[in-house]
Amino acid sequence: MGSIVAENHKSLMLFSGRAYPALAEEIGQALGVSPTPTDAYDFANGEIYVRYNESVRGSDAFVVQSMTEPINQWVMETLLMIDALKRGSAKRITIVVPFYPYARQDKKHRGREPISARLVADLFRTAGADRILTVDLHTAQIQGFFDGPVDHLFALDLLADYVRNKYDGRDMTVVSPDSGRVRLAERWTERLGGCPLAFIHKTRDITRPNEVSANRVVGEVEGRVCVAIDDIIDSGGTICKAADALFAAGAADVIVAATHGVLSDPATERLKNSQISEVILTNTLPIPPEKRLDKITQLSIAPLIARAIREVFADGSVTTLFGGLSG
Repeated sequence: MGSIVAENHKSLMLFSGRAYPALAEEIGQALGVSPTPTDAYDFANGEIYVRYNESVRGSDAFVVQSMTEPINQWVMETLLMIDALKRGSAKRITIVVPFYPYARQDKKHRGREPISARLVADLFRTAGADRILTVDLHTAQIQGFFDGPVDHLFALDLLADYVRNKYDGRDMTVVSPDSGRVRLAERWTERLGGCPLAFIHKTRDITRPNEVSANRVVGEVEGRVCVAIDDIIDSGGTICKAADALFAAGAADVIVAATHGVLSDPATERLKNSQISEVILTNTLPIPPEKRLDKITQLSIAPLIARAIREVFADGSVTTLFGGLSG
């Protein structure tokens, strides 16, 4: 006999970084598997140590890390977790990053700037990641930065179903906060039964981040509930100024739906003092207690991520989760 035949059994192992373990636990509950016990801590000089307490040899490993602040620490920890899995002989390594770090730096606006989103993809790949699973990339082109499969999930159904169920019977208009989100707004209108679409024409000084210069409403908003949609709420300046413009144009109410609640200061104060009646977010990022406003509703993305992980593990199709929609 010239060979040895072994019956191989696939093994799914889930790993959690320290940035947001509650999300990994929730994903694990949906999958029916607990995150693997891991020793992770910081040395006095800030260096990070990682070691898994169980064998990872031959496993299909999924590393869950939400890139909240301090984002650079969690990027580095993720790289070390990947390296530990590679050196522990994991068969395949998938990093689950619901919020992709540095996604807004996906191109050069001026000379002598980095393309940071591409650099992050290169770091993940060099560390040993075989594939990335993420939610609502800032721009779909980021998928091309990673030399391997990228499973791009969408929170649209989750958010739109909530809006449709809660605000059913009211005249609604979907509003894109800028021209770059019009295609996403079109998908929203289809999901909400073909309601009108509007967008905010804005100007921005690229040398001053998180600041919007001017807004002008284009579309039918008077007397209607306006659903302002976006992928990220960071400092809240864009969405709050968009809400002011919508009310000035005669909107009856403004609600906001976004995937990633970064909520950098002074976002909470801006949202609290704004005329926006509800802000709907997913839990791709944690919201600390001091930033939890009564008007913020947080929906769980964990069931969707768990379904996608199950499809990847079974060598199924992630695209079927969205009816063939691709990013």
